[in-house]
Amino acid sequence: METKGYLDMELLRFTTAGSVDDGKSTLIGRLLYDSKSIFEDQLEAVEAASKSRGNEEVNLALLTDGLRAEREQGITIDVAYRYFATPKRKFIIADTPGHVQYTRNMVTGASTADLAIILIDARNGVMEQTVRHSYIASLLGIPFITVCVNKMDLVDFSKDVFNGICQNYKKMAETIGIHAELRFIPISAKHGDNVVTESANMRWYTGGTLMHLLETVSIDHKMGDPAQPMRLPVQYVIRPISDKFPDYRAYAGRMAGGVLRVGDRIKVLPSGLKSTVKSIMQADKEFEIAHTPESVSVLLNDDIDISRGDMLVPDNTTQPVITQQLKMRCCWFNETEMQLRKRYIVRTTVAETVGMVQSIDYKVDVNTLEKIEGATTLKMNDIAVINVKTANPLVVDDYADNRTTGSVIFIDPDSFETVGAGMVIL
Repeated sequence: METKGYLDMELLRFTTAGSVDDGKSTLIGRLLYDSKSIFEDQLEAVEAASKSRGNEEVNLALLTDGLRAEREQGITIDVAYRYFATPKRKFIIADTPGHVQYTRNMVTGASTADLAIILIDARNGVMEQTVRHSYIASLLGIPFITVCVNKMDLVDFSKDVFNGICQNYKKMAETIGIHAELRFIPISAKHGDNVVTESANMRWYTGGTLMHLLETVSIDHKMGDPAQPMRLPVQYVIRPISDKFPDYRAYAGRMAGGVLRVGDRIKVLPSGLKSTVKSIMQADKEFEIAHTPESVSVLLNDDIDISRGDMLVPDNTTQPVITQQLKMRCCWFNETEMQLRKRYIVRTTVAETVGMVQSIDYKVDVNTLEKIEGATTLKMNDIAVINVKTANPLVVDDYADNRTTGSVIFIDPDSFETVGAGMVIL
């Protein structure tokens, strides 16, 4: 059977989250180990570390717990990224921490994920941390959530226990408004049941293994739905100014929504100028159509004023909003508290301007989802709905409609640290 080359294979980004000791790192270690995606020296290092900790068998969690502090404590602190591939697909895993004080790390790791794996300890069921992680996954618009009920070996692989947890999770998901597609898989990460190979201990489950799901789940949402409005933020204007190309002017960027075809009538925002697509280039090759998320350069029939930060959109469909007043859900990343009316650099796609937070509608208690009104500042890991005023207009979509053009980051103008991230609400 002919297989695709590595560079041509589909890519799935997924994140893992769960309560402390639910087995996130062990699950990822099991995926890597059983899919033969680790090197001998890595396995030898993990075996040595396992023996030094007094483990009777290889502790696969150590494959992802890369920081010394993590190995010593047996917990995940930072986001651990791992890469592996099977003959069908390649993967990027973000193993995110479960502690509430690392909420920002989960937001970072999940921000680009196509799928979220929420782990639940079969002995404990749906817990406060489960609600928090599910809320964040929903907040970030992850289209698929897979609930892995782990440690089934500790509840005698009980079908009733599994079904009860599934029902409780569905009720919770309905309460907090999760719209992602849900799947449930009973597993034992430690022993490998239903991770890469089907479990002989749970014949009653016929929904396929986690690896089968990862290899087959649809990623069409990444490839540009033709029905979604086209978005092309301009990152760079190409003007060689040479004898060979005396009048060449192309606009380069990465497709952020929909598809773009030669002959399409487009509008440039925020200026409102219009033209028609003359050609679409990738390097020295010319194409009739560009899909999300391809990087392309576009030539237009008219010589109009376009610069970095402008956005090409269709002239005849749903338009993004041009505004200096933004309402958004925000997660604060920095140890320095957010201050009202302090100047921050506000960036969306490749456009940036100066802005300030005018007010906070409310903060969200990420454990209970209670709305806390009257806040005047945000601390690290806080999530809130805020109102932002910018010096110059920004072109944005609602985050629920477009995760790229609806996302915002805040940068401290003095340290140039990314101090917060926002999801636009229109």
